[in-house]
Amino acid sequence: MNATAPAKVQGEAVVVFSRRVVCANDVMAATIIVEGDRIVAIEPERQIPGAVDFGEDVLVPGLVELHTDHLEPHVQPRPKVHWNPFSAVFAYDAQVASAGMTTVFDCLRAGMEPSGRPVMDELMEIGEALATAKETGLLRAEHHTHLRCEITSNGVLEEAALVLERFDVKILSLMDHTPGARQFRDIQKLRDYYKGKRRMDDHDLDRFFAERMALYAENHDRHRAELVAMARANQVALASHDDTTLDHVADSIADSVAIAEFPTTIEAAEASHRAGLKVLMGAPNVVRGGSHSGNVSARELAEAGLLDVLSSDYVPISLMEGAFMLAGMTGVGGLAGAIRTVTKTPAEAVGMHDRGEIAVGKRADLVRVALFGDRPVVRHVWREGKRVV
Repeated sequence: MNATAPAKVQGEAVVVFSRRVVCANDVMAATIIVEGDRIVAIEPERQIPGAVDFGEDVLVPGLVELHTDHLEPHVQPRPKVHWNPFSAVFAYDAQVASAGMTTVFDCLRAGMEPSGRPVMDELMEIGEALATAKETGLLRAEHHTHLRCEITSNGVLEEAALVLERFDVKILSLMDHTPGARQFRDIQKLRDYYKGKRRMDDHDLDRFFAERMALYAENHDRHRAELVAMARANQVALASHDDTTLDHVADSIADSVAIAEFPTTIEAAEASHRAGLKVLMGAPNVVRGGSHSGNVSARELAEAGLLDVLSSDYVPISLMEGAFMLAGMTGVGGLAGAIRTVTKTPAEAVGMHDRGEIAVGKRADLVRVALFGDRPVVRHVWREGKRVV
């Protein structure tokens, strides 16, 4: 039988056989039977008649992505180039779906940097484009909103309130990029970063850093408390961002944060994990072998058993690649444990218990993956039983 053929439809059923079906806790040969949008049967160690044979390809659940800001380069593909947001959403959707994502949380940013341009108009324009695109019923992945809030910014409270009112927000992250703190506690590395990214000289950087620090003193405590209250009032999951110290983690615990995004030190990751927060790290960090900001390595956290969730962050294909790279690391739990970091665990972190694993009764979100050496390549994707890639 042709191993590249799409799954055969028998009436309304999709019936496929894989020698490597990645379930929540193990990997086995099995026939998977889908009717409508659900997995209705699993036949372990058996290829039933009529099932499409996937050959040596691996079958994994649809990926659940909690944090990607990759829509932004589709809206602004070049400096000073603004693409139509509605068209950009469809281009972005095709890319994330072809990377194996069936559920994706699109990051929208509230708050602006000093001396930067206002973001309210752009924020609402992109949010409206996403909402309109979802109404068409033509998007391949299921999209939700992750609202990233720059705590110290003037205007962040008004922007966050409007987005929470208008759009499908399910995660709100608390960000603080003040120079000398969290991700940017090394001032010299931050100087190097901005000199390269924005071509700012030392005089401009001194003024920029002073503005940021003044905003921290003026806004941080009040804005954080109000953003946490907004999330609770709207039943939105909270995520911390770049926790570095034990005090940062204590604040996250006090605010009932569910997800610890990108902790910058092993101490913060360990404390978060021990407290039950889901520690999320970037898949590009895994694939590249380290943080581009010089912070703790995701591989180090994985080896220590402290990594719960992977996010593609800024490279969609890294989510599948990163998961397969984790499979051989101590503390992960083999391929099943590695795939949990991009499926079951992120789904449960935001209360989506209907997806994220290949099990009877779960949503039929499935990805067929071919392996070329150690590189996974997505061949086909089903979302709720329908082939979308």
